[in-house]
Amino acid sequence: MAPATIKDVARAAGVSVATVSRALNGSSNVLPETRERIAAVARELRYSPSGAARSLITRRTDTIGALLPDLHGEFFSELIRGIDQAARARGLHLLLSSSHDDADEAAAALRAMNGRVDGLLVMSPHADGDFLSQNLPSSLPAVLLNSGIRQAPQRVFAVDNFGGAREMTEHLVRLGHRHIAFVGGPSANFEARERERGYRAGLPAHIQPWLLEGDFSEAGGERAGVALLAMPASQRPGAVFAANDIMAIGLLGALLAGGVRVP
Repeated sequence: MAPATIKDVARAAGVSVATVSRALNGSSNVLPETRERIAAVARELRYSPSGAARSLITRRTDTIGALLPDLHGEFFSELIRGIDQAARARGLHLLLSSSHDDADEAAAALRAMNGRVDGLLVMSPHADGDFLSQNLPSSLPAVLLNSGIRQAPQRVFAVDNFGGAREMTEHLVRLGHRHIAFVGGPSANFEARERERGYRAGLPAHIQPWLLEGDFSEAGGERAGVALLAMPASQRPGAVFAANDIMAIGLLGALLAGGVRVP
C-alpha cells in the first residue's frame, strides 16, 4: 500500500489541503475541533509530513549542523555525543560532517549544509575570517569552536589551550623536572600553536624548550617515543608533555615497549 498523502488526509477529514497543512504545522488559524479531527485522521492513516515540504512552510529544518576536523578518537566521539544529546533534548536532529583537516573539504561541507540546517557548529583550523565569509552565509547562525578568531561576527567558544599548557608545564617544574620535552601538533593548527606557546611560557628562564615533532595522531606520539628511545638513557628528558591524549597514548606505548618505566 502506498503511503498516505496530504490529499488523503484532507479527503478523509472533509477539509482542504491547505487546512491540513495549517493544522499539522501549528497554525493558530484552525479551530481546535478541526485540528483534533485532522490529527486523528493523520494518525489513523499513518501520515507523516514530508520534511522538505514542512521546511518550505516553516523555513526551519529542525536540524543543527556540526563540522569537525576529524571523527576519530575519544575526544571527538565525546564531543559528538554531547552535541547530539543537547540537540535531541531540544527536539533537533544533528547533521555531522568531517573536513578530514582539509580546507577544500571543509569549504565543500559548509556549502553542502547551507539550506539543510538551522545553525552550525564549526571546528576547523581553516576557519579564518576570509574562509568563513566565502563559505558561510551571514544569515546562518553559527558558533565557532576553538577558533583563533576573536573579532568574528559569529560567537566563539574556546578552550584555554595556552593557560592549560602553561599550568601543566609549571606543575612539572614544581615536581623538580629540569628537562621537559614537548610533543607538539601540526604547525598550522591554532590549538597546537597555543599549547606550544603555553609550554614555553611555563618554563623558567634557565630551562630550555625541548621540542619534538607531532601531528596529533597516535602514530605521531609513537614516533616521538621512538626518537627518545634512540637517545642514550642519560640524555633523555625526565618528563614529556604530549599536546593531546592520542599522542600521549602512542608515546606511552613506544616507551613501555622500549623498557622505559613511566610512573
